[in-house]
Amino acid sequence: MATDTTTFKHVSYLWDEAKAAELAGDEVALLIYRSNLLGADLRLTNYGGGNTSCKATAKDPLTGEDTEVMWVKGSGGDLGTLKRSGLAALYVDKLRSLKNVYRGLEHEDEMVELFNHCIYDLNSKAPSIDTPLHGFLPFKHIDHLHPDAAIAIAAAKDGKKITEELFGGTIGWVPWQKPGFELGLMLKQCLDENPGIRGIMLGSHGLFTWGDTAYESYLNTLEVIEKCAEYIEQNLGKKGPVFGGEKIQSLPKEERLSKAASLAPVLRGFCSSNVKMIGHFTDDDRVLQYINSNDLERLAPLGTSCPDHFLRTKISPLVLNLGTDENLDDVAAVKEKIAPLFADYRKMYEEYYSTCKHPNSPAIRDANPVIIIYPGVGMFAFAKDKQTARVAAEFYTNAINVMRGAEAISEYTSLPRQEAFNIEYWLLEEAKLQRMPKPKPLSGRIALITGSGGGIGKAIAKKFAAEGACVIINDINQERIEATTEEFQEAFGKDSTAAVTLNVTDAPSIEAALANTALAFGGVDIIVNNAGISISKSITEHSIEEWDRLYDILVKGQFMVSKEAVKIMRKQDIGGDIINIVSKNSIVAGPNNAGYGSAKAAQAHLSRLLSAELGGDKIRVNTVNPDAVISDSNIWAGGWAEGRAKAYGITVAELPAYYAKRTLMNEIILPDDIANACFVFVSGLLNKSTGNILNVDGGVAQAFVR
Repeated sequence: MATDTTTFKHVSYLWDEAKAAELAGDEVALLIYRSNLLGADLRLTNYGGGNTSCKATAKDPLTGEDTEVMWVKGSGGDLGTLKRSGLAALYVDKLRSLKNVYRGLEHEDEMVELFNHCIYDLNSKAPSIDTPLHGFLPFKHIDHLHPDAAIAIAAAKDGKKITEELFGGTIGWVPWQKPGFELGLMLKQCLDENPGIRGIMLGSHGLFTWGDTAYESYLNTLEVIEKCAEYIEQNLGKKGPVFGGEKIQSLPKEERLSKAASLAPVLRGFCSSNVKMIGHFTDDDRVLQYINSNDLERLAPLGTSCPDHFLRTKISPLVLNLGTDENLDDVAAVKEKIAPLFADYRKMYEEYYSTCKHPNSPAIRDANPVIIIYPGVGMFAFAKDKQTARVAAEFYTNAINVMRGAEAISEYTSLPRQEAFNIEYWLLEEAKLQRMPKPKPLSGRIALITGSGGGIGKAIAKKFAAEGACVIINDINQERIEATTEEFQEAFGKDSTAAVTLNVTDAPSIEAALANTALAFGGVDIIVNNAGISISKSITEHSIEEWDRLYDILVKGQFMVSKEAVKIMRKQDIGGDIINIVSKNSIVAGPNNAGYGSAKAAQAHLSRLLSAELGGDKIRVNTVNPDAVISDSNIWAGGWAEGRAKAYGITVAELPAYYAKRTLMNEIILPDDIANACFVFVSGLLNKSTGNILNVDGGVAQAFVR
């Protein structure tokens, strides 16, 4: 096989000789470098998928003698972002000696706890179930990946024969076996029976490749995957059109996105019958080719083959029977059409569980689908958070690639239902799930805080994101949006935040912002009407233009954003929260405040009216009344500070102290104080409270509601 790196067409050759030279002599550093390169190419392995290892000599801390140690990616983690702290380090001789106490396939799970007796570095990551697969092979550097091209061959009906012919016997074959100790022994047996091979194909699963150095392993891995991909490409279309040809045509891009944005909240509502889910949508060309095809009806129920795919995408997708010309504005009719599909899917899943379960199987999990297919439009994924939903969609896209390749060269085969169940409800997987951190209070919630590019809105968005919510950063100032979005993505991860331009006085802008919210996350749960301006002038100095601007932004803006959000919340039918940032000025009458104060009073009463109207929808509407939020607040722009100082006969510099001294608690109010008040309303502790006013003003007696 050629080793000219410039010939790679289906994989990315990323090795940098200069960078590698800096790491020379440190095999673990080279392992991490190689792992990061492999993980950077999703054609080689997806997020969290696969594992790599190296074996090297190290000093035994107890004897001081040289001993062979294996560093391998630990449980969980991702190759693309792997660091030294994500590796498990084990004594090779101790790991291999576990064969002496192995009691056979029925007892292989008990071997996982024994891995702990083989740990070399006590601070290392917990060893994964794949540890023996690396340990029983003698090679210094090993890659175990789940490349689409290789799995297409591994999942083909005659994959073993194709592997033998394609690689001339230089790649071994091990039939499907659940990952674990037994599979490790099978790999070693395959190598013993086929000395000199350069890798092993795992039936329905993935690929093992290796080398004496990090570079040799890397290059070997790329060459094998390249050859698999090249073979599939050469055969695409020879048996006929891909996936049996096109059954329906995709809608144009804009129409697809419009349909997806309209339908996503409905789907999210059905998928959230057990726990609130976050959505992800894709209309990737590879997805469209599959979901629009004649073979969709045959292939979709089969499910996936690779365990990494299956664990994230569930047994099979739900295919919607909606036409591309469906009127999605008739929400009741759409729900009536979709409801039986979800009922049938849940029934199928429950039967799958009851048929395949073992006496000690964990309890049945959420029976709702993860992957939902809308032919002609695209694919939705719903999961506990955005990252999990996005990764599920990526993995099903990988499964599509596998099906395409397997069908081109042979016939696609999936895991038998029982084998799939044994993976999904594996006690070791259940233990991993039980070890996961407890969800944060706002996990699974989607929040749009108007004017969150800075000031109070940004503080509220930051609080919600820190508590687990997906947030939509928005503003009329694009520079503020970009800066805040970058800050949030660095702090909370790219999946936690989306950004839109939003002008609360413009109906099309609001509609577009909420449609983009539905596309990004599946819907919306929390609306905080925070955007505002402030103008302090006497009645004679106050212009009509200023009056209109106050009412447009504060009152009309609150009305229009709430109106559009309620449409989405009703589609979801899982309740929601609207919080309106009003002011103590909605209650307290003061000088030079006719426009701002009356607009705030209108906001307050609109809050009460919506609370009364939306209670039956389980949509809570509550109010936070701040006062004198000076620090990092945009309210002081545009002359407000000068106007209030003039009204009180003091200087602008004296305002903070003046405001603090007039409160019962003598406190200065900060944006974080308003954020904390908003969090109280949505934290789950006040789910039966609506129509409330929460003062955050340090105690202004005149602003007491009663």
